[in-house]
Amino acid sequence: MLSRVLGFIRDTIIARAFGAGMATDAFFIAFKLPNLLRRIFAEGAFSQAFVPILAEYKSQQGEEATRTFVAYVTGLLTLALALVTVLGIIFAPWVIWATAPGFADTPEKFQLTSDLLRVTFPYILLISLSSLAGAILNTWNRFSVPAFVPTLLNLAMIFFASAFARVVKSSPRAMRVIDWVFAGIMGSFAARLLTTGTSN
Repeated sequence: MLSRVLGFIRDTIIARAFGAGMATDAFFIAFKLPNLLRRIFAEGAFSQAFVPILAEYKSQQGEEATRTFVAYVTGLLTLALALVTVLGIIFAPWVIWATAPGFADTPEKFQLTSDLLRVTFPYILLISLSSLAGAILNTWNRFSVPAFVPTLLNLAMIFFASAFARVVKSSPRAMRVIDWVFAGIMGSFAARLLTTGTSN
């Protein structure tokens, strides 16, 4: 619930800080596409099916065999997501052309959105690994960390959106600074969750 409230505050602050403009449009389009894939990979059928399977496997096979199973699943998921991420980065302009064709009429906006998408696309890899680690933690009856991480992410986005508002207004391309920081934060959180999940 807290994460939902902070998400609303995040969107409000971004809209108020940057207003309606090229940088804001580019940011929301670039963030929306990986977010759509997140719902498929991280919160879709895979996530709903994995937790009961993992819990059943743990109860029947024991913790040592479950750790091996988790390692295989993690490797396979990482490989698949890395491939999707690389393809998304390489074909970012074509993805923008297909999903936001109107942006092609403004070359600067189209280029900025493509650049932003290349930065935000790894989000799907990081958030999916974070969700996988959260599922592992839930199986081991550790619920606090996975529940609290989305709150931290929203707080980080709120902070950096406020901190870089003036920079972005003076130079639309500086909008990428927020994405680099956000991608770095996502990486640290995903790595921390994954490490915690596989060590328990």
